[in-house]
Amino acid sequence: MKLCTSAPLRLCVKRDGLAGLVLAGGQGTRFGGPKAWATLPDGRSFVEACKEALRGAGAVPVVATLPPESTDPKIGDLIALPLPESGLDMFASIRFGLQRLIDFEGWMRVAILPVDHPLVASAAIAAVAAADVQAAVPCYRGKHGHPVVIDRSDAEAIADGRRPGPTLREVLRACGAVDVAVEDPGTTANCNTPEDLARHLEEIG
Repeated sequence: MKLCTSAPLRLCVKRDGLAGLVLAGGQGTRFGGPKAWATLPDGRSFVEACKEALRGAGAVPVVATLPPESTDPKIGDLIALPLPESGLDMFASIRFGLQRLIDFEGWMRVAILPVDHPLVASAAIAAVAAADVQAAVPCYRGKHGHPVVIDRSDAEAIADGRRPGPTLREVLRACGAVDVAVEDPGTTANCNTPEDLARHLEEIG
């Protein structure tokens, strides 16, 4: 990555539109349960907060991978996608989610947001999505964060196996991903445990 720079189901979507993928299929052992259902002080679940951040940045549609056997949480226009089995690694979950997203026409970029980043702001997502590059990563004070944004062509290549990974980092490297400087600590606020969440909430205010 470069150094930080400023830089058959149909849906009506702008031809240059953004889609969103929330990765929320883990069991959340360090959090005490699936982080998809962990809650913020305002009562929203992590997956709902992530969906709202993506929608606020203009992402349509937004799909969320969920733990196997999950029922649809009925969160607005979120498209719930339970994983086919437990124990899938992140890249396999990404591929599964993208295979669903490519059923939708219109979007040309996708923001991929892990559910343990529920404090990210829509403005930061929009800034990363607006970068005129093949793939972009937010960078807050020299630290990489989430969500990453990739073009549809690369999303399709992940979905059909032409970009096999084995990690998203490898795909971003192959795409020549560019870091986009943002002023949003939520992009790097990884809430893996309740203690992490409390600390980041205090830091962000």
